[in-house]
Amino acid sequence: MEIIQPSELKQRMDAGEILHLIDVRQPDEHAVFNIGGTLLPLSAILSLQVDSIESLKENEIICYCRSGQRSMQAAMMLESMGFQSVKNLSGGMMAWESLFPRQ
Repeated sequence: MEIIQPSELKQRMDAGEILHLIDVRQPDEHAVFNIGGTLLPLSAILSLQVDSIESLKENEIICYCRSGQRSMQAAMMLESMGFQSVKNLSGGMMAWESLFPRQ
């Protein structure tokens, strides 16, 4: 698992790069604020319910959560399931919002 900094992710998003973002938070957290990721809670990943992203096994996936802890667990679990390139957003949404406040 690699780490990606919020500034690098933002730069890639602003450049229009196609990214596979996975939000591993709970639905209520996702509803309040997200950066466009697909919601797949950590609990689903831990119970091996990843059919919705199975086609991304060979693509880069960037996981994020509130602080970076749950997404780190998710990233490690996805790697153990054979996902080839998994990154964790350093500091999660807390770090993102400190650098890029909501408008």
